[in-house]
Amino acid sequence: MEIQKFIEEHELSGFPIGLGGCRVSDLSLDSCDYDLFVFDEKVESAKIVQYGDEFVILHHASLSETNSEKLLQYHQLKILQDESWDLQMLLSKIKEKHTALFSDFAKNCLIESQFCCQKTIEAIQTSDVFAPCWQKCATYYLAKSISSINHLCASPSHMLDSLRNLKKSSINEHISVVTQTVGIQRATPTLLERMLKSTIGFSDLIEKNKHSQIIRQKHDFFAKNSMLSDCYFYLGYVNQVNFVKIKDTLNREQDLIHILKVAFDVEVDSNLLEQQSALVQKSCNDILETLSSA
Repeated sequence: MEIQKFIEEHELSGFPIGLGGCRVSDLSLDSCDYDLFVFDEKVESAKIVQYGDEFVILHHASLSETNSEKLLQYHQLKILQDESWDLQMLLSKIKEKHTALFSDFAKNCLIESQFCCQKTIEAIQTSDVFAPCWQKCATYYLAKSISSINHLCASPSHMLDSLRNLKKSSINEHISVVTQTVGIQRATPTLLERMLKSTIGFSDLIEKNKHSQIIRQKHDFFAKNSMLSDCYFYLGYVNQVNFVKIKDTLNREQDLIHILKVAFDVEVDSNLLEQQSALVQKSCNDILETLSSA
């Protein structure tokens, strides 16, 4: 794709810009989009633009960013324009402290996972319909933490494959808990098609952009290449991100459970949910203990 032409046509030439995500890694697939980070200091949601046969995600970014998760998104950024050298200076600082950033993000994910486990138990006790959704979130946060500990940037399309290929260690052994509790063993073409439709519907409700087109494109790529487990993991990851966006208003969003039951492929057995919660909680505690003693 002609990135520079895209930048000119969308009048972005006045800002520092970098290309990130899959397209600057060794993991890039034909289905991967282009993550363009525009340092225009705007506090706006990402915008998705179709450009020919490709999709570009325009991320509004800030040179004074302090959030570890966002800074890690800039870690391997390929600078496309930076007349002031401000972006180069930011990337140099990130490179210097990237180990600490990965560690900070990993710990934050472990804490979030523990929170979601607690929400799962509370929801079971009160017969809250969102209990299995909280448990799915707990597992995905655990996956993100393990990925970050291994200095892998969060990527919903590639995370499962990256986790599979990690070297054995006391922390990486907890990947088995992720695969055991996330549900990938249930992945079939028919189930994934149903999950896709609900994931797209949930995305359209929450994000209100063209992300659903990217979701379908990635599903089709995974299905075509018989990557059923990766597809299942990807769809769940997308739903987890969007679920977290509405976690504080769930009491007003009860009807969403109908779409989330399919999108998340939820488990309805409360006893199994409790067992999964206990497994994830133990993994979080074990990893935190390992990190604190390192």
